[in-house]
Amino acid sequence: MVKKIRHATVLCIACAVAPTTGAQEADAPTLREITVSTPRGEVLPFNAAGSADRVEGADMRDNRLQVNLSESLGTVPGLQIQNRQNYAQDLQLSVRGFGARSTFGVRGVRIYVDGIPATLPDGQGQTSNIDIGSADRVEILRGPFSALYGNSSGGVLQVFTETGEGAPKLGYSFAAGSDGALRQSAKASGARGGIDYLLSTSDFHTDGWRDHSAARRRLANGKLGIQLDNDSRLTLILNSVQLRAQDPLGLTAAQVRADRRSAALAAQYDTRKTVDQTQLGLLYERRLNADNDLRLMVYSGERETTQFQSIPPSAQASPLQAGGVIDLQRRYAGFDARWTARMQLAGRPFELVTGLAYDALKERRYGYENYIGSPAAPLRLGVQGRLRRDERNAVSNADPYVQATWRFAERWTLEAGVRRSSVRFDSQDRYVVGRNGDDSGAARYGKTLPVAALRYAVTPDLNVYTSVGRGFETPTLNELSYRSGGQPGLNFALRPSVNDSVEVGAKARLGGGLLTAALFRTQTADEIVTDTNVNGRATFRNAGRTRRDGLEIGWLHETAGHWRTQLAYTWLDARYREAGNRIPGTAQHALFASVGYVPPEGWRAGAELRVLSRIEANDANNASAPGYAVAALYAGYVKRWERWEVNAFARIDNLFDRRTIGSVIVNEGNARYFEPAPGRTWTVGAGASYRF
Repeated sequence: MVKKIRHATVLCIACAVAPTTGAQEADAPTLREITVSTPRGEVLPFNAAGSADRVEGADMRDNRLQVNLSESLGTVPGLQIQNRQNYAQDLQLSVRGFGARSTFGVRGVRIYVDGIPATLPDGQGQTSNIDIGSADRVEILRGPFSALYGNSSGGVLQVFTETGEGAPKLGYSFAAGSDGALRQSAKASGARGGIDYLLSTSDFHTDGWRDHSAARRRLANGKLGIQLDNDSRLTLILNSVQLRAQDPLGLTAAQVRADRRSAALAAQYDTRKTVDQTQLGLLYERRLNADNDLRLMVYSGERETTQFQSIPPSAQASPLQAGGVIDLQRRYAGFDARWTARMQLAGRPFELVTGLAYDALKERRYGYENYIGSPAAPLRLGVQGRLRRDERNAVSNADPYVQATWRFAERWTLEAGVRRSSVRFDSQDRYVVGRNGDDSGAARYGKTLPVAALRYAVTPDLNVYTSVGRGFETPTLNELSYRSGGQPGLNFALRPSVNDSVEVGAKARLGGGLLTAALFRTQTADEIVTDTNVNGRATFRNAGRTRRDGLEIGWLHETAGHWRTQLAYTWLDARYREAGNRIPGTAQHALFASVGYVPPEGWRAGAELRVLSRIEANDANNASAPGYAVAALYAGYVKRWERWEVNAFARIDNLFDRRTIGSVIVNEGNARYFEPAPGRTWTVGAGASYRF
C-alpha cells in the first residue's frame, strides 16, 4: 500500500509539471494570492514547507446555515470534522487521527481565535465560541511543524475575525431549516482615521433532529483596531458565548435499527449541558525598524460549565463516587511575546523568530448527585443533589521557542525550530469525607520539540519539500479527572504521548488551479486512548505504540467564467502497532468534491459530494459505523446596487436521504457507540447589508 501511495504522489507531481494547452490557460485566471499564519509570521501557503490550507470566511457563509465548522471545512484534506447532532458535546474534530479519541470537545488539536488560544493549557479545546458570521478566514496547519505550537498540537486550527474597512456598514442575515433550526445574525463594521471596528452577534436555536437534542447558542464577537502610529497597531478582541443544550447520548446498534431518533435514557435523566464563556485579548504589534518586529499578546477569560450525566443512582452509592453532575468554573489567562529579525547569513536572507508563551488555568471542580432521595428509591432524576466532589485544580505552561528560516540558495530554503514545552498540573482535594480520603497531587510534564524542513523550488510554479518533527500531548484535566474502577482522585499514572512525524509533499500551480499532495508517517509512543466510557463518563490509559500512515491530495481550480472545482482526498491508516487494530474514530478514506458556478453577482448554484469510509467504534474493532456517500445541492442569488447588497439561498443536504451515522463515541462501555445523522434536510436563508 505504501508503494501505491508513493506512486500516487509521483503522479501528482508529474501532473503538476505537465504542460497545459493555450485554451486551458486562457480559461484559467491566476488564483488570488493569500497568506497563512505561522510562528514565523505570514507566509504564502504555496511557500510553506508543510500542509497548510486556508478557507475564506465568505465561502463559509455562502449558501450555508453558518452554525458549525463541519458545514464548510470538508475542503481540507487530513481534517475529519463531523457534526454529532449533539450541541452538548461540540463537534468531533481530528487531524491525521489526532483528536479522534475525544468523547466531547476537542483534544490533540490546538485552536486559536484571533491569536487567543481556544485550547486551554491542558490541551482541552472547544469550537463553540467561533463566530462564522464574522470570520475572515480559517487556517489549518498539519504535519510536523504543528509541534511549534506546543502541547496537543497534532494539528492547528486558527480563526481570524474580519477587520472593519471603509464607511460604516450594517448587515442582518438569517437561515432556517429542518427540525426548527433558526439562526439570526447582525454585524456592524467600518473604519475611520486610525480606528477600525467590527461587532457581530448571532442567535441560533434548534429543536434537534433526535429526541432530547434541542439547543440554543448565543454568540457575540468584537474587534477594535487602533493604528497608534505608522509603525504600531493595537487590537482589542472580545468574545462571549452562551450555550444551553440537551444531550441525546449515543445509541446501540439495535436502538439505531429500531428508532434512530430515540433518546429514552437521555430523557429519563434529563442529560444536558450549559456553558457561559467570556474572554478578552489584546494584541500589540510594532515595527521597530526595517529588519525587526515585535508582537505582544495577552488574554484572559472565564468559562463556567454544568453537565448532567446519566449515571444511575445505584452507581453513586459508593462513597468514592464523584456524582452524576459536573460543575466547572474556570479562569484562564496568558501571554505570547514574539520578536522577529531579518538579516543575512553567508550573504543569503535569514529570518529569526524567538518568543515565550505562558498560559495558566485555575479550575474549581464540583461533583453532585444527579438525583434527590435514596439510591434505591430516588424521588427525582436529573436534578442537582448532594455534593460529592470539591477540588481546586491548576494547570500552567511556560514555552520558549525559536524558529529560523534561511534561503541558503536561489531555490533552496531551510527552516528549523525548537520549542521547550513544560506543563504543570496541581490538584487540591477539598472533599475529604469518611472513606473518601485526600486525593491531592501534582504532576509535571516537559518535552523539547524540534522541527526542520527543506523546500526546493523546482520551477516558479512547483515546490517540493520534506519536513520532520517531534510533538507531544499531555492528558487534559478532564482525562485525568477519573480513574478506572470508580477510584477517587486524579489519574496521575496517565503519561503524555510523544510522536515523531515525517512528511514529504509537493505543491503546484497548474492551469489556474492549485494542486497539493502530501505523504506522511507519524509514530507515537504512549498514545492516550479511551479506557472506559460509561454513561457519559470516560477514563483513559496509555496504549503503547501507534502508527499513522497517510496521503492527502487537494485541488482548487477557478475559471474566468466563475466556475469553481474543489477536491480533497485523505487516505489514513491509523493503527495500534502491537495488535494491528485500527485506531477507533478514524476513517481510512475521506473524499470531498464540489463544483459550482459562483459569480460575484447574480445567480449561483453548485453540488457537493462527501464520502467517508467505515469508522471503528472500539479498540477491539468489532463494532463500527458503516461508510457513506452523501450529496448536496444549493442555489442562490446575490444583487448589489448603490450601497445595498442582498442575497438569498436554498440548500438540500443528504439529497438522496441516506441513513448514516454522524459520529461514534469511542469505547462506550454499554455499546452505545452511535450518534445517527439526519436524512434529507433543507435550509433557506437571506441577508442584506447597507454601507452608509
